[in-house]
Amino acid sequence: MNEPVHFSEPQPPTSTGTGRTNDPARTMAEILAVATHEFADKGLTGARIDEIAAATRTSKRMIYYYFGSKDGLYLAVLEEAYRRMRAIESDLHLDDLPPVQALQRLVEFTYDHHRDNEDFIRLVMNENIQRGDYLRQSQSIQQLNSKAIESVREVYDRGVAEGLFRSGLDPVDIHSAISAFTFFNVSNRHTFGLIFQDRASQDKANTLKRVHVVELILRFVSRSIPPA
Repeated sequence: MNEPVHFSEPQPPTSTGTGRTNDPARTMAEILAVATHEFADKGLTGARIDEIAAATRTSKRMIYYYFGSKDGLYLAVLEEAYRRMRAIESDLHLDDLPPVQALQRLVEFTYDHHRDNEDFIRLVMNENIQRGDYLRQSQSIQQLNSKAIESVREVYDRGVAEGLFRSGLDPVDIHSAISAFTFFNVSNRHTFGLIFQDRASQDKANTLKRVHVVELILRFVSRSIPPA
């Protein structure tokens, strides 16, 4: 549910009353960082704007000024989470690597990103509980993630052209396979670890070994690969 606030003719706050100076970009970044953890930890319904305001030394009024509503902040958090991931992904310089090494780097990056950013996994899980209703409202999410598919397509096409990858695969299916393994590694770490106690992890997800995920993806796309 939204937590509406009513005020007329809002103006950008120059101070929060706690000694902070007016720096909209920095303030918005701090709000997004704290809100990311709040929404990831408690979901859309359980998250509280009051707690986000207190943690960022801002006010409810300021949060609503920048993001419009609780739902608006939640959508901004989702978009920023995807934006950060795709920004880092674009710096992998996959075009500089041979196809197999490029795909390996992409899988390793995705594995590491998900393992080290559990809040991202929780956000995606929560949004799936919402049936994607909020992400559907985004005007940028399609463009953000189309770049990920293009990166896979470019690597895959080079691999097919060099006779390394089998033809006939859809880059979306390759992306889905990478996401499935790396997402499961984090999303099911607690239940899987409890059921199969030898797979329980203390600090970071290790449900699936990184090297095994890489091998699974390479075997999926490759005509043949050398023994490990």
